[in-house]
Amino acid sequence: MTTPMHPTHRFLILDDDPLVGQTMQFIAEDLGLETRLTNSPADFFEALEFWAPTHIAVDLIMPDMDGVQVMKQLADNGCKARLIITSGVGARVLDAAGRSAIERGLDIVGVLSKPFTAGELRRLLVGSTAPAPAGSSPATTAAAAPGLDIDLADIRQGLSRREFRVVYQPKIACESGLLSGFEALVRWVHPDYGPIWPASFIQLAEEHGLIDALTEQVLDLALEWFAPLCSEATRHPVAALSAAAGIDLSLSVNISAKTLNDLDLIDRLVERCTRLQLAPARLIFELTETSAMDNPMASLDLLTRLRMKGFHLSIDDFGTGFSSLLQLVRLPFSEIKVDKSFVMTAMHSEESRTVVKSIVDLGRSLGLRTVAEGVETAEVLGFLGNIGCHLAQGFHIARPMTGEATLRWMGERYGVT
Repeated sequence: MTTPMHPTHRFLILDDDPLVGQTMQFIAEDLGLETRLTNSPADFFEALEFWAPTHIAVDLIMPDMDGVQVMKQLADNGCKARLIITSGVGARVLDAAGRSAIERGLDIVGVLSKPFTAGELRRLLVGSTAPAPAGSSPATTAAAAPGLDIDLADIRQGLSRREFRVVYQPKIACESGLLSGFEALVRWVHPDYGPIWPASFIQLAEEHGLIDALTEQVLDLALEWFAPLCSEATRHPVAALSAAAGIDLSLSVNISAKTLNDLDLIDRLVERCTRLQLAPARLIFELTETSAMDNPMASLDLLTRLRMKGFHLSIDDFGTGFSSLLQLVRLPFSEIKVDKSFVMTAMHSEESRTVVKSIVDLGRSLGLRTVAEGVETAEVLGFLGNIGCHLAQGFHIARPMTGEATLRWMGERYGVT
């Protein structure tokens, strides 16, 4: 018996094959989704604007406007609907299209190679409509007003008014499922503009010398929230459960390449940790593999000193740039994060599975911890555990949440209060 979905879920299909499109429509309607089917890109974009679907399916091979062009326009329009890509092209092309969608910021559920089974489509639709925890930050509401023209005055005002907030995405051990830590992510809910994408303000803050002030506010908020979880006197029961299993909770914070030029950063970090009685080893600073290329010598000196003080370093989005191996050897990283574009397509792509396993094997051979982000299904989590990946994060585990919601999630998931 089919389990009906929430009645407000709407599924818009763009496919020029009537048989495939109607089959998808029947399957979705059987699951309880309101569904529309079109073979016209113009009608598709009109329905996208006025019908506001929560889910869309796009075929790559279309006569008037191919699927890659459609996805580019979806990204330009700031589309927040969950995306399924379908096609009869080869697996490598389909996987490349999936990675392109991810890199454009689209909320991709998965890819389906034609011919696909009813079960494959059902799994994608059911898995992508699970309710998010209260206080979480789903992709559909994470950022309003795409293309909003944020200027320096807005950022300065946001900093002075302390409008920036931090949300937390849990990380768990792949094999045991126990909580391992969190990634702290900055959010900005502007009083007039509403939620604003980090991509709309991070680069501007970097270019005009405001990134250090923003990083300071993120650290203030994140460490004040995280420190009590590590205290023997005040830590949450789930933190005690993890500690009993030999896991010390950690907090990951993203760091800008520009911040690597801040010579006083380490002293301020040590002072914060001392004041909060927080061991530096519990903090992980994440930077992309290209971040340290701007000033290689300064990066090497500061990152080495961070490691000497006990802090950990993670190379983020590993595998997406040409300098990956060079950076991994040159800089004192202690953790590798496998880029989500490979993780999210792992169950549909032998190539992606090979890349993920190769990175995990490389990390193991170098004595580094490996983290996979973008874990959206139990199947992917099981695959990661089987190949020896240490940690995982993604929507299957939890979306980014407020601090209060994160504490509730901890209690509900692990059955403690």
